[in-house]
Amino acid sequence: MEKKEWIESGKCAIGIEFGSTRIKTVLTAADGSVIAQGSHTWESHLIDGIWTYGMDEILDGLQDSYSDMAKEVESKFDLPLKKVSAIGISAMMHGYLPFDAQGNLLTGFRTWQNTMTGQAAAELSELLSFNIPQRWSIAHLYQAHLNGEAHVKDIAFLTTLAGFIHWKLTGEKVLGIGDASGMFPIDSVTRDYDGKMLELFNEKMQGAGYPWTLTDILPKVLCAGDAAGTLTDEGAKLLDPSGNLEAGVLLCPPEGDAGTGMTATNSVAVRTGNVSAGTSVFAMVVLEKMTEKVHEEIDMVTTPVGDPVAMVHCNNCTSEINAWAGFLKGFLEEAGAAADMNMVYRAIFEGALKGAPDCGGLMGCNYIAGEPVTGFAQGRPLVLRKPDAEFSFVNFVRMQLMSAVATLKLGMDILTEEEKVPIDKMFGHGGYFKTPVTGQKIMAAALGAPVSVMKTAGEGGSWGIAVLALYAAFRQGILSYDGLAKDATLPLYLEDVIMKGQEGSTIEPDAEDVKGFAAFMESYKQMLKVEKLATEEF
Repeated sequence: MEKKEWIESGKCAIGIEFGSTRIKTVLTAADGSVIAQGSHTWESHLIDGIWTYGMDEILDGLQDSYSDMAKEVESKFDLPLKKVSAIGISAMMHGYLPFDAQGNLLTGFRTWQNTMTGQAAAELSELLSFNIPQRWSIAHLYQAHLNGEAHVKDIAFLTTLAGFIHWKLTGEKVLGIGDASGMFPIDSVTRDYDGKMLELFNEKMQGAGYPWTLTDILPKVLCAGDAAGTLTDEGAKLLDPSGNLEAGVLLCPPEGDAGTGMTATNSVAVRTGNVSAGTSVFAMVVLEKMTEKVHEEIDMVTTPVGDPVAMVHCNNCTSEINAWAGFLKGFLEEAGAAADMNMVYRAIFEGALKGAPDCGGLMGCNYIAGEPVTGFAQGRPLVLRKPDAEFSFVNFVRMQLMSAVATLKLGMDILTEEEKVPIDKMFGHGGYFKTPVTGQKIMAAALGAPVSVMKTAGEGGSWGIAVLALYAAFRQGILSYDGLAKDATLPLYLEDVIMKGQEGSTIEPDAEDVKGFAAFMESYKQMLKVEKLATEEF
């Protein structure tokens, strides 16, 4: 069908994802091809020591991003967007959004960036014999309890950013299993919160006198393909104040950016993985079995259908690269040269390929925020060099790109070397891979595995959640595909419908690059002692 016919017939899906710097909306046809896009730029704020986004910013950004997409539809096809087959909501995982019985937010939104729950994370990890990272919702809840925060007794519902938006649109207090796995541990057999761990937590809290148990306040867990409610009249007005969008649309389970990244890169099958590199960086590998040991550097989450996934999540990635790009643009402007950010980024990423594999003795730390993987509550970006280092532009920018993924390598080495987890292929997506070859080549050296980038990877999480919305519409009988059984699994659906014929490129690890990265990492580990002192004294 032509795109206009897709729109008129409503055989489309909308995907909306709340990223750390952009809220992006896409409209896709039933085959996953993108019809229109819209976006809204925003950023988190550090208020009273807490990273947050305001509630007005969240809802205004939702409307602006959707409106931007709807305007593109009207401009291209001379049609208002009235009906679709399904909608999906995704967002940054984790964090803390507690509500009272009247639906009032009890605190400001505490995002994944915060590293303020160290005591809670440690106590819960010991209690549950399971690694609970600082950014997980349960860590934020327990830390608020430990701090004696008055609002805890009034909590009636605790959710994530994706779960909140979904609730506002549908009235349903549900969550996709992947996003739920960043709130509380999941049992991949029952496809629900781990029952034994729930009991342990509830027993721990018995003496606190709260009128709730954890079971009462967590969202219901759903898997990809499940129906997660429909767009209410109020939800339609919230999303599209113009009144064009019709209510009654199916919504798929709201998912986190990890699940949408897996979907967008077709890495939901066992022994595949993906790495998302942008403001933060995380790598995920779908496991054949659970890890042998508990590692505080590795989070156990799930795919959108509930299979176990080992995840290494680092708070810092490209922000320091972006800062230096802005610095270099400013230099060019002062020098009277024509400069735009695309040109600067191209010079950085293409120049890095010409740098020495070990960066010629240059070293840096990209920690703008804290980094739990290495035990840092806060960060101080650093650039270091020895007097005899080869201080050149190409070595400097290569160092920045390698520093951006060095902490990720520390966590992934535990998976591959200690746990002997096999990885057949990693799929890359995010801004780090936007310039062809460079990001893949450096990441392949860091991970010691082939890194592929599909054409679809550039669409990101908003496209990934749109695909999950299409899958839900398919499983619920709203959409059908010739030759595809009605009970087709998500991996089969992705292979046979969405990724069929998709182009991509794969880069194998280069032996010299791998050797150079290993040498860089030996110095990097020593540099962290300097970073520690910097956070204490500067």
